[in-house]
Amino acid sequence: MQKQDKPDRYISFAGIEGYKNSRELVALLRRHIDAPGKSNPFWEKFKEKLARVGQPDQNGGRSLDELFLVHSYINDIRGLFEEYDDEAALELLEQVERESC
Repeated sequence: MQKQDKPDRYISFAGIEGYKNSRELVALLRRHIDAPGKSNPFWEKFKEKLARVGQPDQNGGRSLDELFLVHSYINDIRGLFEEYDDEAALELLEQVERESC
């Protein structure tokens, strides 16, 4: 039986702010990938995908959101946060992964 204070994410997303948390996580990520000298071709391509969030007409009819992108690139994002010792971002990433991915 699941504790009441920790709902099973596969049964209920009640009380979980996955989209809000993923948007905050992307803002923390942008602090790094938008900084001169910290980006690379991978992150530049990722920023192109971020620019298409909520714009299905720009993405072959498919609507992207931040949570989908975080989930899809979670290991790359973790690696970047680890590289720059961004503990606050790593903590939020862990929460997003635990609750929503």
